[in-house]
Amino acid sequence: MSGSAPQRRPAGAMSAEYRALTLGILAIITCSAFEAMAVTTAMPVVAAELSAGAGYGLAFSMFLTASLLGTVVAGSRCDREGPLPSLAAGMLLMTAGLVLSALAGEFWIVTAGRAVSGLGGGAMIVAVYVIIGEIYPSALQPVIFGWLAAAWILPSMVGPLAAGLLAQYVSWRWVFAAVIPIVLVAGLMVWPRIRSLGPPASPAMDAAAGRRRALWGTVLAAAVFLAQWAGSAAAVPSSAAVLLWAAAAAGAGAAGVALGRLLPPGTLRLSRGLPSVVATRGLLSAGFVAAEAFLPLMVLATHGVDPATAGLALTAGAVGWAVGSFLQARAGGRRHRLLVIGATMLAAAVGGIGLLASPSVPFWVIVAVWSFAGAAMGLALSSTSVMVLALSTSADRGRNSASLQISDQLGAVAGTTVAGILFALLQDPAASGQAGVFRVMWLVLAIFACLGIVSGARSAIVTPNTGKVPFTA
Repeated sequence: MSGSAPQRRPAGAMSAEYRALTLGILAIITCSAFEAMAVTTAMPVVAAELSAGAGYGLAFSMFLTASLLGTVVAGSRCDREGPLPSLAAGMLLMTAGLVLSALAGEFWIVTAGRAVSGLGGGAMIVAVYVIIGEIYPSALQPVIFGWLAAAWILPSMVGPLAAGLLAQYVSWRWVFAAVIPIVLVAGLMVWPRIRSLGPPASPAMDAAAGRRRALWGTVLAAAVFLAQWAGSAAAVPSSAAVLLWAAAAAGAGAAGVALGRLLPPGTLRLSRGLPSVVATRGLLSAGFVAAEAFLPLMVLATHGVDPATAGLALTAGAVGWAVGSFLQARAGGRRHRLLVIGATMLAAAVGGIGLLASPSVPFWVIVAVWSFAGAAMGLALSSTSVMVLALSTSADRGRNSASLQISDQLGAVAGTTVAGILFALLQDPAASGQAGVFRVMWLVLAIFACLGIVSGARSAIVTPNTGKVPFTA
């Protein structure tokens, strides 16, 4: 027998050391997931009661636009002050936005409440990533990110149904109000474990740099909103179409300039290492989120199923995502390969859905293919989170985590906008089925995933001396 003392087994994510923090973080993500799923379901009822009119879409675009700004500001703040101020501010803003929306007497107040909630949501997510990087050992981080992805499953399954029942039989206001206790409980659970976290010893930026970054975040949010609104409006024939397309191009150009200041240098060129990890996140989100947004519409049009049945495809995607996250947490080897595998799976699934956009294809086949797409996202996106933390230091962890979220959010906006413009240009309201329209949309969206294969391969870090890839986190 060896005379040395037995090594202490590393504590698990649900050990006494981490349990309250883990549950609190899961509650934060569950809150965000339920808010996204439930509010989407209840919004038609809100719009009808408060006469939303043409402002209906602003309740969604303003949330996402504000999330971009909240993400940028929180990233800079976390690197200067630590994650605690950003998490506290994010929770307060999320709660304030929910209260504002729940008490709204006019639709513009609901929209304002969504914008405030978006600011809070962006700040919360960045702070959570920094907390995971600061507190959990690297061996536990893939497990935590896998669980975060799984935290979307329950809201995906029960959120739309619960919101629909509340809106129909009680009041849509409770859809907003029901999320508030979850936010407060989550804050109480994580506070004891994170209250000692302070700023990094050597911050990567000073206050002036943080203000400049926040300014560029504002430019990005405004440019994204302009491009999204003008592009969607230009797809509808009108005398102002040329001006609208010009405005959309200007917004896209301004967003590109702002991104160059906010993302790691070389992200738009797919430079090796961290820049390509961040780019992969955005490209995969563009393909998946846009396809998922139009999937219920496709099966309703091509298969004639009812909305509840159409929702089964989304549930299958959420379950597949959880399975993919579970697998990546236990995968060994070089993690950049998981990005390539996930992007390849997503390209095949999204392109496959396009080829299957026909009434003759059984509905269960589409459900199965979409679960495959969800598994691809769980495999790849959780891996991007792990890689960004591993490639960051305590001084730039907040900024890099914010960059990852910016890429994720902007990718979702870009993909959804492209899909929406294609749908508006190609659809014929007088025709039935529209299978050809959806086929074109899905094949175009698959291009984003194909580009993700390239960026995923370039996410590997190659040492100049040996040519080997040392990153195996």
